[in-house]
Order: sequence, then C-alpha cells, then structure tokens
Amino acid sequence: MAYRNKTFVSFDSEDLHYYRLMCAWKENEGIDFHFLDAHDLNTARDTSQPKTIKRRLRERLSNTKQVVMLIGDNTRQKAARSYSFLHYEVTTIVDLEIPVVFANLNKCKESESHRIPKALLDRYSMSVAFGPSIIKYALDNFPSKYHDNLDSAEDSQKTGPYYYKKSVYTKIQR
Repeated sequence: MAYRNKTFVSFDSEDLHYYRLMCAWKENEGIDFHFLDAHDLNTARDTSQPKTIKRRLRERLSNTKQVVMLIGDNTRQKAARSYSFLHYEVTTIVDLEIPVVFANLNKCKESESHRIPKALLDRYSMSVAFGPSIIKYALDNFPSKYHDNLDSAEDSQKTGPYYYKKSVYTKIQR
C-alpha cells in the first residue's frame, strides 16, 4: 500500500466556491494541511472519459490519509446518482476505509444525517461546521481515532456520524 499523507477534498460541483475558499485559507492563513481534489484534474473536466477519471480518482484516493467532504444542499442527492463522480468517490472511500470529516457548508456544528450520503451514514465519521480552525482540528485528530476504532473489537466499534461538543469549538477559538 502506498504511503497515505494527503487530504482529499470531495464536493458536489455546485460547491466549488467553498473548495476555492479552502485554498484561500491555506494560502492566506497558513492552515497546515494539503489536499488534492478530483475537480482540479484537467481530464476530470472531460466527461467523455469517465473510465480515465475514475481511475485517477482511485489513484488519488489510494494515496489519501483522510477525506474532507463538503456537505451542501445537493451532496446527498448527487452521491446517490450511480453515474456521478461523487458517487464513485463515496464508494471508493468506503472500499478503501478512508476516514471522513464532513464539513457542513451551512455551518451546522452537529451531524446532519439527512444531508450525508447514505453509503457513509453507518461509518464512523466526524461532522464539523465549515470553517478553517475546526476543519484543521478534525484533520489533526479524527483520523487516528478512526483507525483505532477499526482496530477495536467489532462489538465495540463506533458507527455513524459524530460531532464535537461546543467546548471543542470554544477551545480552538482561543
């Protein structure tokens, strides 16, 4: 298995401006994380080559330590469409057992099960409000807890989406 050290940002194409905002955070505020996303690939813009796009998505996800999935108004519906690249990303995330941090674009601090792609609902995951400090905190802390959970006895494994208590948000704002 390849060394996984990157963060993959997954999102519905309608939420591209939020991804660009994350790029601005990285450049302007020194947020310490690196990410790749499929929408940045030239070939990903060519819908006439879905096999190539899916192969490259899988390659990138295979080198991914964690995923930030931007949860917008249409994420769940788009991920349910078997022909969408978001659907392929979700199924590959499940296949490769990659930890997922859901970033709620509506800034909700809790898990919103009705917005999360169905294929990811039963998996141990973390939901946060969309913002640089809390996303960084989740990326720094959640993946190791996810892997510890995978290694625990099956009857004691956590499932479903979790979220941080208000005290975590308060702590990181200091």
